[in-house]
Amino acid sequence: MSDVRAGLAAAGAHLAALGLSPGSSGNLSVRDGGLLYITPTGADLSRLDPDGLSVLDRDGSHLEGPRPSKEFPLHTALYRRDAATRAVVHLHSRHAAALSCLPPWSARSAVPPLTPYFVMRVGQTPLLPYAPPGDPGQAKELERLPFPLRAALLQNHGPVVSGVSVRAAVDAAVEIEEVSALLLALGDRPARLLTEEEAGELARRYGSCWGE
Repeated sequence: MSDVRAGLAAAGAHLAALGLSPGSSGNLSVRDGGLLYITPTGADLSRLDPDGLSVLDRDGSHLEGPRPSKEFPLHTALYRRDAATRAVVHLHSRHAAALSCLPPWSARSAVPPLTPYFVMRVGQTPLLPYAPPGDPGQAKELERLPFPLRAALLQNHGPVVSGVSVRAAVDAAVEIEEVSALLLALGDRPARLLTEEEAGELARRYGSCWGE
C-alpha cells in the first residue's frame, strides 16, 4: 500500500465523518506521476480500501483495479487544465448542492466573495450547466473554460474542486460547503461582500483564482 493511496483513503474517511458524503456519493482522486488513483464506482468514502482503488492513466484509460467512478472525466479534465493539480474532490454535499440549483452570482463564479477563506482556498467557482452524472461533454466544457479556476459547481448536482495536494483539495471542498451554508442562511437579506479590490488582494497573496 502506497502513502498516496492511504492518504486518499484517509481523506475520504475525513469527508464522510464531516457528513459531506451521504451514502455512496462523491468521488476522490490523486495523481502520482502519470497515474491517477480514483475511488471506484459506488464506493463508500468512509470505508475506502487503499489497495482497492481504480488506476487510470492521465487520459482516463482504465489500467487496473475495479471500475472507476463514472465521473472520472471531471477529474481528468481538471488534471489536464493545470499541471500543478495533484488531487480532485467531487461531493454531493448538501449546501453546495442546494446552491448549485440557484442562479449563479456571476458568469465566472456561482459563489460571491462572501468570506476571505472562500477566496483564499477555493476562488472563483463557475456554474456548469446541468448534464447527467458522468457526461463527458460536461467535462470537456469544464476543461475549455477560458479563465483560471480550481473549482466548479455542477448545476443541480454539487461541487468539484482541485488542489495542489489532497489536503488542499479537501480544504477547498469543506470551504465551498461552508460558504454555501452561509449564503443559504442569509437568504435574500443584503450581505456585505468583499470588494473586488479585497478579493483580488487575497487571491494574489494566496495564489488563488479570482477575476482573472
